[in-house]
Amino acid sequence: MRYLRPAALTAASLVLLLATDGTGLTGAGAEATSPVAADVPRIRGTVLPDRPGPPPARHRDLYSGAAFDTCTAPPLETLRAWRGTSPYGAVGIYTSGSQRGCAQPRLSAEWVRQARAMGWQFLPVHVGLQAPCSELKGKPARIDPVRAVQQGREEAAEAVRGLKAVGLGPGSPVFLDIEAYPMRDAACGQGVVDFTLGWTQGLHADGYRSGFYSSLDSGIADLAAAARAGSFPLPDSIWYARWNDGADTAGGGALAADLWTDHQRVHQYRGNVEETYGGAALTIDRDQVDTPLAN
Repeated sequence: MRYLRPAALTAASLVLLLATDGTGLTGAGAEATSPVAADVPRIRGTVLPDRPGPPPARHRDLYSGAAFDTCTAPPLETLRAWRGTSPYGAVGIYTSGSQRGCAQPRLSAEWVRQARAMGWQFLPVHVGLQAPCSELKGKPARIDPVRAVQQGREEAAEAVRGLKAVGLGPGSPVFLDIEAYPMRDAACGQGVVDFTLGWTQGLHADGYRSGFYSSLDSGIADLAAAARAGSFPLPDSIWYARWNDGADTAGGGALAADLWTDHQRVHQYRGNVEETYGGAALTIDRDQVDTPLAN
């Protein structure tokens, strides 16, 4: 995961942003050459046909505390060295997706079983199609705005297969990783939102919980706007990247105090830092968690 601030806002869009309450509903990020009227939302509300909702989270699945994520599932010896000597009790693992940044030679059902036996909990991550306007050269596959909902459902099915392959059962969440993208194009943000709704619908239909990871300044801002606009079904938990060294889940910016408030947040607050515990070193991103994790 990478936290990248989107391309600079134009002067016209900055005026629009300052005029809002930070939810992104009035076209913040529109290009000066194609201004969006102040009374026209950047993201429209989309409601998908009703399907089964998320399975209820069990109390024992709720985790509140420090976590880390790292590109490749670490050696079990490292997890053993870190358990009890580090502040962390949960680890992000990349369980599926065609655009994962690293190979996963260790990640398996046996790896999960042994890590769980040590007391670790898990934040599964899926890295698939990216925003239609994404500028990431290393992740070239993009969401098609015309097919976004169906593509989201298809990626959800792939993510469920990935969870099952490593022994993570129904009721577990999996976080869709949408890397930061420029906020110039409203159609791009709408594609991300529609894809995420399809993703959530697909996961719920299979008995799993939906998560969404992105930068506070792009994907989270557009998803917050979708929530304001009445979109459904929205992810059960959000994981926002804001590298401010604040080990909290207070949100900020478009992530207001009334959105995803019921133990539904993860904050990635620092990235690419090397830490050593018990003689074992890893390069990690630091996270603060307050949400149910994988079963």
